[in-house]
Amino acid sequence: MWPHRRALRHMPRRIKRRAAAALLAVLVLGPSAARAQEIHLASLAGEHLSDADLARGTAIVVVWASWSPRSRDVVERVQPLAGRWGARARVLTVDFEEERQAIESFLGGRTFGVPVFLDTDGTFSKKYAIATLPGLLVLKDGKSLYHGKLPEDPDSVIAAALR
Repeated sequence: MWPHRRALRHMPRRIKRRAAAALLAVLVLGPSAARAQEIHLASLAGEHLSDADLARGTAIVVVWASWSPRSRDVVERVQPLAGRWGARARVLTVDFEEERQAIESFLGGRTFGVPVFLDTDGTFSKKYAIATLPGLLVLKDGKSLYHGKLPEDPDSVIAAALR
């Protein structure tokens, strides 16, 4: 069995339905429909993130979900990014379509050292076309310089995007 099929088998039905609905919306309405939605996310700590926030300066965003097998080590992968790039960019994470309790349970008291924003309805991920988890998004003044899979060596991708 292909590895992604194993992950799909263990994915909650509501997530599968949302993903199917999102894909159908993009196919029927086109990608511009997802891009038109405004971003308004809250973090675990009560901070807020909007399109206006992302339109100022540089942001490095890691998109993840606790149910994604490839996101299991996301805390260990994000902390070094914050240390290396935190002086040049705002480093943050966005959790894809999960409830606060699931995220807090997954973290089990560990902290990223960066904000964890909740994309409970998938609006952020749809707008920025995040198709794999964990995903990496590099924005400068609201413009996407890179979006795709979080690579094993994200520093080279981030450095190239920020040149």
